[in-house]
Amino acid sequence: MPEHTFTAGLRLAVTTMTVVPLRPGRVDRATAAVAMAVTPLVGAVLGAVLGGVLAGMHALPTPPLVAGTVTVALGVLLTRGLHLDGLADTVDALGVYGSRERALEVMRRPDIGPFGVAAVVLVLLAQAASYASTGFVPVVVAVAAGRVAIGWACRRGVPAARPDGLGALVAGTLPLVVPLVFTLVLLAAAVYAVPGRPWQGPGAVAAGLVGAALLVRHAVRRFGGITGDVLGAACEVATTLTLVALAAAAR
Repeated sequence: MPEHTFTAGLRLAVTTMTVVPLRPGRVDRATAAVAMAVTPLVGAVLGAVLGGVLAGMHALPTPPLVAGTVTVALGVLLTRGLHLDGLADTVDALGVYGSRERALEVMRRPDIGPFGVAAVVLVLLAQAASYASTGFVPVVVAVAAGRVAIGWACRRGVPAARPDGLGALVAGTLPLVVPLVFTLVLLAAAVYAVPGRPWQGPGAVAAGLVGAALLVRHAVRRFGGITGDVLGAACEVATTLTLVALAAAAR
């Protein structure tokens, strides 16, 4: 009996976005659409795990920067560094002169260039420093924001850069209403991210999603569409910008 599309899509989202060792299931455009649709939920659960660990370390108490660094390391472990790899490859490709084909070739390479290394280092430093001065709710909001950004990148009308790979499987699979609904829910949740200043949480989420959208827009112009690496880059940009804005608001 064939696996139900929603179940298969949820399984695909969990196995793609985390290290949870589920049995591989069906993979096609229909299941990929479900996977991208539920990715913000997976992100919220991941954020809750990271936020819980961070809150526990703050309560011990652990030195703030140590707590932030441990939280970043745990996040990399639980996601296999997948989105960081996408960020590095995307930045390297965007930094290359020449044709679209040359940029995509650079993106395919297994090695990381100086642009990619710099991007990963800066993102990890920014996240660690931001975690050091935030708590449970901001972490959940920021990690979920990164996954909502993936949904926006997979909306209908956004093409794939090449005919194979994850980008081709998920590009254009989501109707606009899906990322819009998750965005509205996240904006509502973000009201509680900065106590006493309810507008700053949604503002931080908006900054993160706009930053990711600008990156995706530039990537589509440069590469002709999205790839799996672009999705990872959008996730890291949205997460980092949201975290930095929330940390700044908490001061």
